[in-house]
Amino acid sequence: MFGLWRKTKPVKVRGCKDSRKYGVAAKDVKELLIKGCKLLKLPQSGARVCLYGDGTTVTDDIFRTLPDNTELVVLSREQTWSGVVYDIGQLLSTDQKTTDGLIEAAKGLLSDEQSPKRRKILTDLLLNLEDRSELESRQEDEDWFQGVDTRFKTKSAYMKFSCESRIRSYMKEVDDATRIIQKAKVRTEYLKTSKSLAEMLKTARYNGSYFDRTEKEPDRLCTREGWFTCQGSFDQKMCQFLHSINPYGNRESRIIFSTWNLDHRIEKKRSIIPTLLDALQSHKSADVNLNYFYSLLFTKENLKLVHIVCHKKGAHNLSCDKNKIITRATKTDKGVQKAKAKKRRL
Repeated sequence: MFGLWRKTKPVKVRGCKDSRKYGVAAKDVKELLIKGCKLLKLPQSGARVCLYGDGTTVTDDIFRTLPDNTELVVLSREQTWSGVVYDIGQLLSTDQKTTDGLIEAAKGLLSDEQSPKRRKILTDLLLNLEDRSELESRQEDEDWFQGVDTRFKTKSAYMKFSCESRIRSYMKEVDDATRIIQKAKVRTEYLKTSKSLAEMLKTARYNGSYFDRTEKEPDRLCTREGWFTCQGSFDQKMCQFLHSINPYGNRESRIIFSTWNLDHRIEKKRSIIPTLLDALQSHKSADVNLNYFYSLLFTKENLKLVHIVCHKKGAHNLSCDKNKIITRATKTDKGVQKAKAKKRRL
């Protein structure tokens, strides 16, 4: 039995600010610290050893149970280590030169990696490392503009157009509802309402500011750098998965962002447009609460930016909100009612 006992254990040691690893053989933690501190040029006083994975401090009892070549971190008195999370933090704060090296290393690993899970991690890492969001013009980042019409010279201009296109499509759905109206009188009033909504939308520049990072904060849905955060499905206050994306960063992110939805909490086709049509069955267009319908159809009051995974395509069961639409569909404030009464008396 004595012949099987190994006097020393081989391990890999590194410092918290240097990813280089050194092979060390030691019979206990004390010897490991002496050798590790010498290699890493750290003072021995107050030094300690912890596990790379989770930051657990290594005692002699733990050291004896470690498999050979376990990765350990040697720390001086003032240094801390929170496990792999620390390395991730260092990775996210690297300078451009280091980032370029990481990109090449990740590409090399990806070319040989067979595990689907690790390939996914490496792919996501590359997507975020290849971030050129600080570049804005076509001349600076030609790759980002591949497939984008040449009339767009900046990323912000194209992103603004992209948002405008989505909002315009909502207006088209409003216009298309004209075809199902059978009563001529109702159709006439609906056309007046539709035209007024279109004018309001045109004045607001089709709310393209939502995707434009150069706009002021209340008018955009992203940070100044261009980061968008999923706001969760229609029935949630926030995204449970914390989805985020920066379509300004690279071409792939721009394309992926096109799958995100500007989802109506209270639905267009099932609630808003039918309620508008019902209101015009017995009211004139001038009596319709146009501002309210506009806010529901085209603004952040009723729109949520949602990752495709969080987008629920089924019916939105928001009965209380539907009732609210019905009660606010027409202008019912006292001032309007008094004006109408006065007009009738005259």
